[in-house]
Amino acid sequence: MLEQRKALDNEQDVTAILGGESKPSLRLSGLLEAVEENQSTALAKYSPNQMRRWRNAKKLAIKNLTSVIGDKLLSEISREDALRYRQYWQERVAVEGVQVDTANKDIGHLTQMFGNVDRLSLTDVRSKFTGLLLEGGGYEERAPYDPAFVRDVILAPGALDGLNPEARAIIWVVASTGMRPVEVCHARAEHIHLDAPIPYVSIKAVDRVLKTDHSARDIPLLGTAHAAFKQFPDGFPRYWDKNASFSATANKYMGEYGMRPTDDHSVYSLRHTFEDQLTDLEAPEKVVATLMGHKWTRPKYGAGPSLKQKARWMKRIAFKEPKQG
Repeated sequence: MLEQRKALDNEQDVTAILGGESKPSLRLSGLLEAVEENQSTALAKYSPNQMRRWRNAKKLAIKNLTSVIGDKLLSEISREDALRYRQYWQERVAVEGVQVDTANKDIGHLTQMFGNVDRLSLTDVRSKFTGLLLEGGGYEERAPYDPAFVRDVILAPGALDGLNPEARAIIWVVASTGMRPVEVCHARAEHIHLDAPIPYVSIKAVDRVLKTDHSARDIPLLGTAHAAFKQFPDGFPRYWDKNASFSATANKYMGEYGMRPTDDHSVYSLRHTFEDQLTDLEAPEKVVATLMGHKWTRPKYGAGPSLKQKARWMKRIAFKEPKQG
């Protein structure tokens, strides 16, 4: 290489190529930039909103760690530093009432980033942060609605008239399909097939990353879901890549108008109601998993349940469009 560059007499090139120049050191302040560069291919598939949320969570985790140990070189971070960071979160949980899961998510973001850098830089920072998660956390299940409450209160004639039409329609879709609100918000015209023998919507990774590989699926449209997409055959542009805005708007309205019996109830609870209804009907587990976008525990063979099969079960639980007052 030196001969090709005609640099045999160039001291700087000789030092660099023969390994005499030490590798640049990386500080915590440069960690996020390094991770983004390493993951550029995967991150290119994220929507702007997904990218913003991904970056903000990582930035906050780095900021929290830096507040405890300073802007250290990664090579200088010790196990003692990691334990100090864990103590920082223990105190915040005890004194400030911060949720254990919040602390563990922060720790998780750091271990992910360190693992990414370790693989490419042959460093060993991630191992310093193993076993740091706080005990006492756990996923808090959203409370499902009683189907009668959905029918008689949330979908009562005029009950959602105070919402903007797109937000109201999204609630209708979630109630009768069990789709994640983010999936409804991202539906595009090319995904909505109202003229098919069985009308359906396709959930695809277009301009964003799906939550899991199993999330890609086709969902029949019946009841309030069909009515909603007939009103908005091109989707819901007001909430494209703005699903957090939809959830905030819907939950605020539902709270103000007595549609959230407890703090554990939210618009997302409609998805759990949908699943519980299928379970009550004793629908095949494979059908339930396919409709919900969950992993099917057995090996996958064939194309899975057809639209006709899925529609047969959904027809029994889909909510009817509210009558106009």
